[in-house]
Amino acid sequence: MNRTLSIKLGTIALLVVLLLIPLLMISGLIDERQSLRDEVIENIAQSASYSQQISGPVLVVPYRKTERSWKTEDGKSVEQAKQVSGLLYFLPDTFELKSNIDTELRSRGIYQTRLFHANNNISGQFKVPANWGITEDVDDYRFDPAFLAVGISDIRGIEKGLQLQFNDQHLDFQAGTTLSWLGGGVHVMLGDLDGKTETRFDYAFDLSLQGTGQFHVLPVGRSTTVSMAANWPHPSFVGNYLPSSRTIDAGGFSARWQTSYFSTNLKDALTQCVVNASCEEFRSRAFGVSFVDPVDQYLKSERAIKYALLFIALTFAGFFLFEILKNLSVHPIQYALVGAALALFYLLLLSLSEHLGFGLAYLLSAGACVLLIGFYLCHVLHSLMRAAAFAVGLAVLYAMLYGLLSAEDYALLMGSLLLFGMLGVFMVLTRRLDWYSVGPGRQQ
Repeated sequence: MNRTLSIKLGTIALLVVLLLIPLLMISGLIDERQSLRDEVIENIAQSASYSQQISGPVLVVPYRKTERSWKTEDGKSVEQAKQVSGLLYFLPDTFELKSNIDTELRSRGIYQTRLFHANNNISGQFKVPANWGITEDVDDYRFDPAFLAVGISDIRGIEKGLQLQFNDQHLDFQAGTTLSWLGGGVHVMLGDLDGKTETRFDYAFDLSLQGTGQFHVLPVGRSTTVSMAANWPHPSFVGNYLPSSRTIDAGGFSARWQTSYFSTNLKDALTQCVVNASCEEFRSRAFGVSFVDPVDQYLKSERAIKYALLFIALTFAGFFLFEILKNLSVHPIQYALVGAALALFYLLLLSLSEHLGFGLAYLLSAGACVLLIGFYLCHVLHSLMRAAAFAVGLAVLYAMLYGLLSAEDYALLMGSLLLFGMLGVFMVLTRRLDWYSVGPGRQQ
């Protein structure tokens, strides 16, 4: 190969490597801006309320039991008695939640986060066995008034007063669950309930809840049905159970979950939580929806810059083709200036997307770079037509890159086809070229 051509190719390769420096700096800036955005979102959530999880209701029955033992003193058996206290827990036989959710944007500076307002109607039924499930030494038990506890992960999000409809009664909730393992929430005293016979208790209450990020529901019922509808068109369903049916369109989504005692095994998880103080498995049974934009401008910018080196290499390859096929002489500084313009595209994209949205920011950034490079190449390539052809090719590359960013599931396939197509074009255009005799330096 011509020595001059070898030096030129080496110089171009060195320029590509050097351009990694500004690209890495821009990548670091993307991470920095994303961290700043996350910090602002955290501050907004701290001022409003965090992600929410509803755990309950759980029927709790306090009891006092007389434990008897016999001890021999002076040859006589003496009965000793002591009282121990504890709690009995009952999960509902049926649990139904209907939720209508509205979302709104809250801003702080240029950063935004999405809050949700969930208007929930919760209802169902408890089926309690006779004598509260106690089958031995029933006379040794004394039962205190029962209460109903509902876990709410961030009680600051409760927007209205709560009132329980329990059979024919209307009872006001009080703050706190009184149960350490259930965490924050509310509870309501149920008064004296007749637990001597098997009984069914109907319950219902409305819960208006504000939160950010995610909304979870714990399927506490032996049979659980959860329905959600929201004006958020980009839901991400999270948790251990996916909805059995869902509908998503531009106006929002609706989803329905249905679980049974056999699929959740929540009673055993509750026993492990209470007895062994290991409640992670109990809480992890929850499911719900995320209201966080799954692909925001920072993630798209980060994905775009991953293709930057390939993009610059393809542009330089096209630049080099003009040089050798049209017998032009292009100085490495001119390569460097074109490469700098390509690198600055990502900085423009990041800064504009924070104010205009990613799609419009991409269009403006790509358009500015294409026009700048096209104008510059009119003089470098000594032809308006050549510069226009190169600018059109560059615009096509930007369009293909946007397609790669938009088609996340097919990005690898599209990228592979793009590389193969570019290699094919390069091979076709240079198929008759004698690389031993060619070299830059001859001006057309």
